[in-house]
Amino acid sequence: MIMTEKERALDALKYIDSGCGREEWIRIGMSMKAAGLDFADFDNWSVLAANYKDERDTRRVWDSFSANGGISAGSLYAIAKENGWRIRKSTDYTRPALSAKATNANAIDVWERCIQVEKHQYIDRKQGNTDGVRVYPAGASPLVIRGQNVAGYLVVPAWDDKDLQTLQFIPPCKGDKLNLPGASFNDGFFTVNDIATSQKVYICEGIGQAWAVTKADTGSAAACCFGAMRMSRVAAVLREKFPTVSMIIVPDRGKEDLAAKIAANVVCKFVSIPPEKPSNHDVSDYLVECGTIALTALLKRAVAPPMRYELLSDADLCKLPPQQWRIKRVLPKTGLAAIYGPSGSGKSFLVLDAIQSLAEGLGWFGYKTRPCNVLYCALEGEGGIAGRVSAYRIRHGSSSSNIRYLVQQFSLLDEADIHDLAQAIKANGQSAEVVVLDTLNRAAPGADENDSKSMGQIIAAAKQLQILTGGLVLLVHHTGKDASKGLRGHSSLHAALDAAIEVRRYGDRREWLIAKSKDGMDGEEHQFNLDVVALGLDEDGEQIKSCVVVPDYSDEETMQQAKRPTLRSNQKIAKEALVEALHDRDPFFVPEGRPRYVPAGSACIKYEEAVTIVAERIPANLKHKIPRAKTAITGLVGYGYLIMKNEWLWFK
Repeated sequence: MIMTEKERALDALKYIDSGCGREEWIRIGMSMKAAGLDFADFDNWSVLAANYKDERDTRRVWDSFSANGGISAGSLYAIAKENGWRIRKSTDYTRPALSAKATNANAIDVWERCIQVEKHQYIDRKQGNTDGVRVYPAGASPLVIRGQNVAGYLVVPAWDDKDLQTLQFIPPCKGDKLNLPGASFNDGFFTVNDIATSQKVYICEGIGQAWAVTKADTGSAAACCFGAMRMSRVAAVLREKFPTVSMIIVPDRGKEDLAAKIAANVVCKFVSIPPEKPSNHDVSDYLVECGTIALTALLKRAVAPPMRYELLSDADLCKLPPQQWRIKRVLPKTGLAAIYGPSGSGKSFLVLDAIQSLAEGLGWFGYKTRPCNVLYCALEGEGGIAGRVSAYRIRHGSSSSNIRYLVQQFSLLDEADIHDLAQAIKANGQSAEVVVLDTLNRAAPGADENDSKSMGQIIAAAKQLQILTGGLVLLVHHTGKDASKGLRGHSSLHAALDAAIEVRRYGDRREWLIAKSKDGMDGEEHQFNLDVVALGLDEDGEQIKSCVVVPDYSDEETMQQAKRPTLRSNQKIAKEALVEALHDRDPFFVPEGRPRYVPAGSACIKYEEAVTIVAERIPANLKHKIPRAKTAITGLVGYGYLIMKNEWLWFK
């Protein structure tokens, strides 16, 4: 096998810690690009650092590098050389690479020169033991690494499954740990205790931490990885070899994110040093400072990282919260929905009627609602929105103060518009759990609704707005030339919706139906009329008019009448008495105290007044008239003839 220039660069990269400062990280990345390495190499190396942000950040930095940006591949090799990498002659890259046995020959030679250790200052300081380690003797051939004579240094071997890979040298007192030049760790690590006979293994950066955890958790084993950037590789090797062993990642303070990523990859737990401890404080320091009992307790607090996917049982499913609704069984509390129909069908009037009910938590066509704040973006026919609201207020006595209106132009295809609108909602001090865009065509000017790519951009932008506001985005849209085919434009829009309401018109007859509602009631139809409301006179003395939505229950009433049980005598009397009492009352007159939840067009009466009227006609002793009148009225409510809310009654 011939070693290429890229393989040479990757070999050098093994000696460089990706957890360096950002400026140094960028400089190394530039030299990697100059050496012919690609983004995958840069990201795979970077992800080993505790300060790694995410792939998006790494990609952005990598793409900013120029192939001739002034930093050459030589910088990569110079940094690697400072960390013990051996710069080979160019001829080394034109002949077959050395075999694995030959590459660790130097490590074996040095290891054989080392002697058994009986006492060492580093071992005493870290409360360790002499098992498996040696000392480089002063009487052996001098060994100088990075300018340091390692005589008297503690020598820690890195073994893979079978062979010695390299050595680490630790000074008796203060000083840097040194790695043997000309050899690589590969899959090597050092173990404290036997992993095969232990039920638990700790993955540690250094040997001091490995000694500490096995002292605090007797009977466990530990793997010394020789640095944080090697923990991921060692953990993967051990998980493959010991698939059932309990594994715990033990990072230094400040490297918890790295530990969580490793733990997620190999399905295990990790330990966190208390946050009040300084950066790079480790379990060995914690043992010295707090004692064995405290470290034992800390290790017991190991946690598993949150999994991206959570597998649920039947029992777990039953514990999940039910679907949350804005209009029960029609519009969800959060998501993306649409109301659509041909021009002139009355969809904008229907939307206004719906949001007025939503904002106050009033029933809408018999469906329950939850009160919320609404933003209505009147992007089409904005000149008429004031008249529509005035008509609603005249007919119903008031309009909701929980609605805000936007009449400026807004584009979903402009990311700045989306963020500015979300910012305006927050600055207003009133959230917007429902945002209405009337119409989608005006909210996406210039877009080709029939093009899949353009529609995909519109859907993505609408979902971004939904995420920023956290509620429901309701799109008002048109049908195409063939209304039977539903929403105008590409079919991906209907697929992306959580709910959809279709509005239809047949002459003067109008209806809306639930075209789509996840976990809702698809197909339910409801008739409505548009009643004209006089608003006043314009400057020419001509009448200004608008319309309001009035539910039409006529067909529904006929069907329900056939299903209702036969009324008893007192119930018939009560019904006749109340029909007569309400017959002459103006259904649109707003009596004092009449609540907004009584539908427009429905004459209403207070419950106590109704009881008095019915009681006069009940054939019974005086003391029984009132109780029997109440029973009769309750029966009418139960059979669906009357609707009762709080103290008010009206016929359905």
